[in-house]
Amino acid sequence: MSPAKSIDGPSVRVLRVGEQVRHVLSEILMRGEVHDDVLAKHMVSVTEVRMSPDLRHATAFVKPLLGTDEEAVLKALRTNTAYLQREVARRVKMKYAAKLKFLIDESFEEGGHIDRLLRDPKVARDLGSGE
Repeated sequence: MSPAKSIDGPSVRVLRVGEQVRHVLSEILMRGEVHDDVLAKHMVSVTEVRMSPDLRHATAFVKPLLGTDEEAVLKALRTNTAYLQREVARRVKMKYAAKLKFLIDESFEEGGHIDRLLRDPKVARDLGSGE
């Protein structure tokens, strides 16, 4: 098996580039470099960026502070995708400019849902009896 190929998940390079893209997007949004009224009114956290294996596509998972106006923020990010792609391409040295896609990060809600399920008395009873 070649060390360059991994069957267990993304390569170190793909993960590293994804993290670089996340940092660049976070910096752009934090500094208010996108001239958009909706984005100016919201602090947006870029929680994760997943790169395709060929590094040509990047899916950025975002979450507005306090989870407010998610759809408006998502629409504003999608409206400004061309600018954000140009800035990422300029700041992250890659062979090709990655095509950006924005999605709302639902992992916080999923974690909260799992936590509520685990605290349910019926589930707690079942978990306790399995020991």
